[in-house]
Amino acid sequence: MAHVLRYRYGETNPVTANVASADVIEVGDLIGIDTTAKPVEDTDWWNSNEAGTQEDFHDAFLGVALEGSASGETKDISVATSGVFEMIAESDTYLFGQQVGPYDAGATGTNLASQSVEDVATANLAIGRVAKRETVAATSVHVDIKSTLYMGGPQELV
Repeated sequence: MAHVLRYRYGETNPVTANVASADVIEVGDLIGIDTTAKPVEDTDWWNSNEAGTQEDFHDAFLGVALEGSASGETKDISVATSGVFEMIAESDTYLFGQQVGPYDAGATGTNLASQSVEDVATANLAIGRVAKRETVAATSVHVDIKSTLYMGGPQELV
């Protein structure tokens, strides 16, 4: 995936995250923290199936990369912990407030796509909520992200 500034509007509440030299991060990637910042597509996140991986990533979700890091670099990067970002979406209709999480967009079935989301059933799989309704099947969607580590993550609506 190429660097894509996906930010659209809202307070980003950026934080600084460490990156290991082996990890490649692109602007717009969904970022989690293991011991360092890693994009969701990193195969270290994979937990035997999509839902298990979404849940593990939700628990480690920091935000969306505002800066990139090439292989071999160890400089810290800025990561937005909130705000509305236009993410690639699984082709579908999306309702305002609907929960979304990262999804397996590839054919391998062993990692999630770093800049892609889909509808998820519960908050423990989500990284945010839809901020702009899409009544016709869309391949991108505005997502109001909420860092689990920094902002408590998406919560169930009551």
